[in-house]
Amino acid sequence: MHLFYTRAQRHFLMLAALVTCTAAAATAGSVTISSPGSGAQVSSPFTVSATSTGASLMQVYLDGAKVYETSGAKVAASISASSGSRRLTVQAYSGSSIVKNTIYVTVNGGSVPAPDPPPSNGATYQHVERMTGWQSCDACAGKNGNGPTNPHGMAQGVSSPSMSGASMQFSIGGSTPYSDALWWRQLGARPDTSHFTYDLYFYLKNPSASQALEFDVNQTINGKQYIFGTECNYKGTHTWDVWDESKHWVSTGVACSVPTAYKWHHLTWEFERAGSQMHFIAVTLDGAKHYVNKYGTTRAKSNPELNVAFQMDGNGSMTDYDVWLDDISLDAN
Repeated sequence: MHLFYTRAQRHFLMLAALVTCTAAAATAGSVTISSPGSGAQVSSPFTVSATSTGASLMQVYLDGAKVYETSGAKVAASISASSGSRRLTVQAYSGSSIVKNTIYVTVNGGSVPAPDPPPSNGATYQHVERMTGWQSCDACAGKNGNGPTNPHGMAQGVSSPSMSGASMQFSIGGSTPYSDALWWRQLGARPDTSHFTYDLYFYLKNPSASQALEFDVNQTINGKQYIFGTECNYKGTHTWDVWDESKHWVSTGVACSVPTAYKWHHLTWEFERAGSQMHFIAVTLDGAKHYVNKYGTTRAKSNPELNVAFQMDGNGSMTDYDVWLDDISLDAN
């Protein structure tokens, strides 16, 4: 089919195309942060370098607060920040178009105090938050170990908030709903231990941003992995849930409500190996003890290990948030 236009119609179409191209050119593209790198450790002040094609205004935010603004499509700013894990966002404007990029960086502070040495029997691990060698992942923390990736970070030796003067800060962000991040510290294989007491303090400023918090102890022995997984599921079941390899999360019936903001909460979990099962004995939160008496099935795994773990679960809007842990200890005997 051939279309025939009058001269006036052709003129109108040419103008429309020109306006469309101009509007497209005025739309800001993605934001590229060239420095610092995602997950980098920096010293204050540090330089932020970023660009965004077509932008007329760019801003830098640190933990949600604007710290720098400039016209144009390029950022080259010196940013000062206190020690700890920091959420760094560069945002670009072009007309009504807004794009942004968020990463996490760790701002170095003073030296982290050394953890207390374990007793001669090596069965009690104190101030685990001060130990080096923590590991983390995001995708492995999701459903079936294949969840979405997300920006996350951690920092040790944080002076405020803290119980001991050197807490550990964990952060998660991004835009994918219900993303997770997991951190753990291996303590070495301890096949001679079967009863565990996991004790710690935790603190949030924005607890409503979290879907759930997980506190775990994992032991692998004789080809079986005992996942003492616990979850304060205050947006789902509103209870403490525990892990079963066959049933997955199982509610204990013990209530776990949204934690109070700006307050240190004291948590203690007691577990034991019971044959080929995990036995969840009791949970104590802020002095209120509840006997759970739940059992869970194990899964097959080699490589003997013993570790403590902590996981942050994002909510449906994936609001960025932080959690601080302090005085982490594991008594194993």
